[in-house]
Amino acid sequence: MTDKNYSFAQDVVDLLKERKLKISFAESCTGGMAAAAITEINGASGIIDMSVVTYANWAKIEYTDVTDEVLTAYGAVSEQTASLMAAGIRKRAGADIGVGITGIAGPSGGTLEKPVGTVYIAIDLSGKVFKVERFAFSGKRDEVRLKAVQNALIMLLKLLED
Repeated sequence: MTDKNYSFAQDVVDLLKERKLKISFAESCTGGMAAAAITEINGASGIIDMSVVTYANWAKIEYTDVTDEVLTAYGAVSEQTASLMAAGIRKRAGADIGVGITGIAGPSGGTLEKPVGTVYIAIDLSGKVFKVERFAFSGKRDEVRLKAVQNALIMLLKLLED
């Protein structure tokens, strides 16, 4: 993580604390890096109770209520899956905000339709999908994962600052 990530995370934690909101993450390609960025901040225990890494499809189904039908129709890396991950973890954790991150960090696994670097980030705010964005990041695996975390934190800042 870079100092910039910690700055974004500090701002997110501060705004969540100020607004008395709880957050939870369901992460696939980032492997828990977004939740880790938040929990690095002093006082994070007041805004995060639970997050999960749902790397396998069965874990997405079990812990975030993604359905077999969605995985079959759209794939694990899709707007639909990210949205369900965000909503599912928010409900399971009893949080106000759920964040779903799914993508292909590489170096393998990409297709013509979804090349390496494709990442979807969804934010569910109190049962409504606030935003889902598709990203096409370049770089090596660690760079793709880091960019996904940075962008998730930026999306959260935009939500919380509005």
